[in-house]
Amino acid sequence: MTRNPQVRTARVGLITFSAGDGGNDRMLVHLARGLSEHGCVVDFLTRTTEAPYLGSLPSSVKRLVIEGNSETERLRRLGRYVAEYRPDVLLSGKRSDAEALAAVRSAQTETRVFFRVGTTFSARNENRSMLKTWWRMRRLRRLFPKAHGVIAVSHGVARDVERLLGVPPERIHVVPNPVVTPEMLEAPPPVPPHPFFAAPRDVPVVMGMGGLRKAKDFPTLLRAFTLMIQEKPARLIILGKGHLKERLVALARSLGIERWTDFPGFVENPYGYLAHADLFVLSSLWEGSPNVLTEALAMGTAVVATDCPSGPREILQDGRYGRLVPCGDPSAMARAMVEALEAPPEPAFLKQAVARYTLAASSREHLKAFGLLGAASDESPSRHGAEKADGEPAP
Repeated sequence: MTRNPQVRTARVGLITFSAGDGGNDRMLVHLARGLSEHGCVVDFLTRTTEAPYLGSLPSSVKRLVIEGNSETERLRRLGRYVAEYRPDVLLSGKRSDAEALAAVRSAQTETRVFFRVGTTFSARNENRSMLKTWWRMRRLRRLFPKAHGVIAVSHGVARDVERLLGVPPERIHVVPNPVVTPEMLEAPPPVPPHPFFAAPRDVPVVMGMGGLRKAKDFPTLLRAFTLMIQEKPARLIILGKGHLKERLVALARSLGIERWTDFPGFVENPYGYLAHADLFVLSSLWEGSPNVLTEALAMGTAVVATDCPSGPREILQDGRYGRLVPCGDPSAMARAMVEALEAPPEPAFLKQAVARYTLAASSREHLKAFGLLGAASDESPSRHGAEKADGEPAP
C-alpha cells in the first residue's frame, strides 16, 4: 500500500501488557501494520518479545519492550519512552490504561491517550461477584473519563462505555476491528492436515474457535452438536486453549460424541480450518466484536451465532449474513446448524459482510478517530526522537 497523502506524518504508540494469544493482541498487530502502511511511524510496546503474533509485525514497526519487575519500574520506563519518542497518540490495548495516562502526565507531552475497549463490561459484570464488580467499576469510572478518547469495537460496546463509565459520547469512537488482511482475500488457504478434512469427506465439518473459557460457552455448542448429528451426521473441531479443556473433553465423552469431536488446541493461523469447514458456530455468552465470526465470513463459510451482547448482530446485520440464536439454547442452535448446512449462502455473498473490517478500512477509521487525517505535516522527523533497534527495551 502506498502512503496516503491525506495522512500527516505522525507517531503512534500501541501498548499491550497482555501479549497473549487472544484477539486483542492480534488486532493490535494488524492495526500496527495498517497504520504503518498509511504512513505513520508506529511503535509496538509490550512487556515481552515472546508472544504469539509478534512475529507478524512488519519491519516498519518498531518493537519496544517495557521491562521492569514492578509496576513502578514499568511506569518509569513507559514515561521515558513517551518523553523521548513523543508519540502523537498512545493507544492502550489491554491492562495498560492507567499506566498510559500516568506516563503521559509524567512526561508532560501533548500525547493524546486513547483506550481500546474490546468487550461489553455489563455482560462480564453479570458473571463476577458483586464486590469485585463494584470495585472494578469504581476504578474504571475514575479512569476512563480522563482519556482523550475511547475506541469501541462495536456499537454495543460504545453504549456500555457511555452508560457505565460516564464517558461523553463525543469522545467514544466506534471503529471496527482490522480483522481482514489482504492475504486472507487473495487465495483460499490450503486444507489443514486434520483427519476430519481427509478425502474423501463424506460428512460436513463444523468449527468452533476461541479461548476455552466460560464466555465462549462451548458446552452449549457440544450439546447442540449432539442434537444435530441425530439428524445430520457431521464432525466438530474446536480450536483454542484454556483452563476448561479437560471439562469440555469430559463433556464430549459423556454426551457420546467423543469420536466425532476434536480439540486440536491453539492454531496461530486458523484460516485453513475456517475456509474448509462447512459451518462455523459462535456460541458465546458475551463478546465485543468476535473476530473469528468476521474471519469465517471472509473465508465464505456459513455461520451461526448467538445473539449475545455485543457484536454478532452488528456483524451479521440483523441476521442477513447468518442465523442468530439465543444464548445457552442447544435446541435452537442445533436447528440453525442443520438449516445452515442444508442451505448455505453463496461464499461471495457472505464476503460482502466484512467490508468495514478490512485492514485498510479499519486503519483509516482509527486515524480519523485519532484526528490524524486531513492535515499536512509541518514537523521534521527529528521531532519524534532517535530511532532504536528493533525489540530494544524502552529507555
